[in-house]
Amino acid sequence: MAINWFKYSSPASFYSLAGKMIPIFVFAAVALLGAGLYVGFFVAPTDFQQGEAYRIIFIHVPAAWMSMFLYVVMAFWAGIGLAFNTRLSSMFATAIAPTGAMFTFIALWTGALWGKPMWGTWWVWDARLTSELILFFLYIGFMSLQAAIDDPRRADKAGAIIALVGVVNVPIIYFSVQWWNTLHQGASVSVNQAPAMASTMLTGMLIMVFASWMYSIAVILKRTRVIILERESHTAWVAELHKNGAIR
Repeated sequence: MAINWFKYSSPASFYSLAGKMIPIFVFAAVALLGAGLYVGFFVAPTDFQQGEAYRIIFIHVPAAWMSMFLYVVMAFWAGIGLAFNTRLSSMFATAIAPTGAMFTFIALWTGALWGKPMWGTWWVWDARLTSELILFFLYIGFMSLQAAIDDPRRADKAGAIIALVGVVNVPIIYFSVQWWNTLHQGASVSVNQAPAMASTMLTGMLIMVFASWMYSIAVILKRTRVIILERESHTAWVAELHKNGAIR
C-alpha cells in the first residue's frame, strides 16, 4: 500500500510525524556519539606526526562538514519556501539555522585549538578559516534578520534571500585548500582517492559524522515542532492539542 507522503507537507500532519521520529534519532545520536568518541579517543592509534593532538579531528571534521551541509539544506528549503510559498519549507529553514550556526562555531573553535600546537597560533586569515567564519556570520545574519521582522512570511522571504546568496560561500570553503596556497591541510577523505588516514581513524570519524547527522535531525525536528506551534497557534488543531493536554 503506497504512502501518501504529500499529506505530511501540512504542518498539522508533520507535527505528529516528527513527534514519533524524534526519539528514534535521539537514540541513534546518543549510541553513535558514544561509539564514535570511544573509537576516536581510546581505540584509534596515535598519529606519528601530530601526536595525541590530532584527536580533535573527531569533533572538528564532523562539525565542519555539518556546518556546510546544513547551510546547503537550509538554503534549499528557504528557496523552496520562497519559490512555492510553502509554509513548512520555510519553517524547516528557520529550524536548521541555529544548529548550523552551532556546528560552525564548534568547527571554528576546535580548529583554533588544533591550530595552536600545529601552527603556533590560534588564528590566521587563511582562506579556509576566513570563509568558514563568513559562514558563521551568514547563519547569524539569517537568524537576526528573521528575528527583526515581525511578520513571519516577510521574515521567511528576507531570510531566504540571504540564504540563497550566501550558499556560494560553501564551495569556496570546500575548495579553498585547492584553489589557494593555505596553511590548512587538504582533505583527509576524498571520493577520488584513498583515505589519508588509518582505517580505525576513518571509522571513528565516520561514526561521529553519522552521530552529528542523527543529532541534527532530532534537534531540527524538535525545533520545527516548536515553530509550527508558534505559527499555527490560532488554528483549531493546536487549540485541540492544548485542550487534550498534549502540549505542556
